[in-house]
Amino acid sequence: MKLGVFSVLFGQKPFEEALDYIASKGLDAVELGTGGYPGNAHCNPDVLLADESKLKAFKKAVESRGLFISALSCHANPLHPQKAISKEHQEIILKTIELAEKLEVPVVNTFSGCPGDHEDAKYPNWPVAPWPPDFQEILDWQWSNKVIPYWTETGKFAAARNVKIGLELHGGFSVHTPATLLRLREAAGEVIGANLDPSHMWWQGIDPVQAVQVLGRAGAIHHFHAKDTTIDPINVNKHGLTDMQPYTAMLDRAWQFRTVGFGHDLKTWADILSALRLVGYDYVVSIEHEDGLMSIDEGFTKAVQNLQQVLIKEPLGEMWWV
Repeated sequence: MKLGVFSVLFGQKPFEEALDYIASKGLDAVELGTGGYPGNAHCNPDVLLADESKLKAFKKAVESRGLFISALSCHANPLHPQKAISKEHQEIILKTIELAEKLEVPVVNTFSGCPGDHEDAKYPNWPVAPWPPDFQEILDWQWSNKVIPYWTETGKFAAARNVKIGLELHGGFSVHTPATLLRLREAAGEVIGANLDPSHMWWQGIDPVQAVQVLGRAGAIHHFHAKDTTIDPINVNKHGLTDMQPYTAMLDRAWQFRTVGFGHDLKTWADILSALRLVGYDYVVSIEHEDGLMSIDEGFTKAVQNLQQVLIKEPLGEMWWV
């Protein structure tokens, strides 16, 4: 496995300065934001697709530092019921897929999106209860009319360019669990897989090791994020896991994101990485830092230090003892 970072963390730095900093920490890979919610501070598809010389210089800047690009990420809501928003997000995803082909990057990460509850809705509707039956009707309409048709077509567009789609399983979007990812993959094809982030499994009550097993056995893990979560044992009994308080209300929230090792111990992370190896995932573990208790530098540095202790780096050898 290789260690990388989602570089939007360093969007305040110039691109090459950020690369120098990442390389100085001994990392192997960078995941670059190309638009949508993460922004495109370091990687603007419009600029790079329009100028071959800039594209080559961009690629050289990464490779000259001993790094490679693990994924391009444009987390967005391409199914947003407001047409102006969905159109913009769909265009970002298509441009990112085209750029991934040009840069020979195998994965584009994004969200599945979440539609409204009817054709003229203004806001996304995320049904998560089977009763009253209205919610089931909304869910069936969303998947039949929006989720499956969109990702079937976009999946074909990506597959034709030898690019895989890594959907991040995230609350608030149609694909948010291993089961919903596999449902879409069955309908839209194997080009669809997960950008699996354990932090979003924990707050949904899902064991990431088991999520790895479920998705990995289906060959459905295209990329992996390293981010931790801590659940407050008192606040969770007040607000539940679907706590709607803002992330800034850290003292009162039921759960919050932490840097690797500060929500769960390294044995837990060793179990997750071992499960990844067991199911055949041998690609990049990409650090995502969203810890409100640590600075960017400290949170990132501690994540690197902790993961370097448990990352399985060398290729498998023969079982000499059997």
